Amino acid sequence: MQTALSATVNTTPTPALRFDDPAQGYRWLLEMSARLSRSVNDLQTRIDLLKLIHYEATRAGLEPHLVLGLIEVESAFNRYAVSRAGARGLMQVMPFWVDLIGTPSTNLFQMRTNLRFGCTILRHYLEIEGGNLSRALGRYNGSLGRNEYPDRVLAASRRWQLAENDANRDLNRDSNRSERLSVQTEKP
Repeated sequence: MQTALSATVNTTPTPALRFDDPAQGYRWLLEMSARLSRSVNDLQTRIDLLKLIHYEATRAGLEPHLVLGLIEVESAFNRYAVSRAGARGLMQVMPFWVDLIGTPSTNLFQMRTNLRFGCTILRHYLEIEGGNLSRALGRYNGSLGRNEYPDRVLAASRRWQLAENDANRDLNRDSNRSERLSVQTEKP
């Protein structure tokens, strides 16, 4: 198991948003960027972060809105957050994971690394729990058997879902934004 997890976190393909329709990818990025602007001021930082979140979440077989909700609860999108227990970064990854599946140069404050570890760990816990998301989130947080944390993450996750009316919004309302946002899309 340790070897498989290590291989998962140590492969580094180039992140790209994966949508069947480039317009769908653009809509997602535009809407999530607007929502994230409350926590991350810089547009380019938001776009880079959202691309990484989407890529790492889908790479691990997770919904991006779930990962966004988890990050909101864990670190409030502070990539340098450190918990009382010592967890680090956006997804609050415990340092012992570096010893288990990382390398000596692993930096949990590096966004891509933190997201890769966090998504891989959550996927691992989902597999252990047979797909039970509430129990997997409890394991992730170290609160297995208590509902407070999973409930908070799931509530936050719902706020990050792209509603149908958001997806159908007129994209021409702000042509300047379309020039500043770039979306790499490819079919899965």
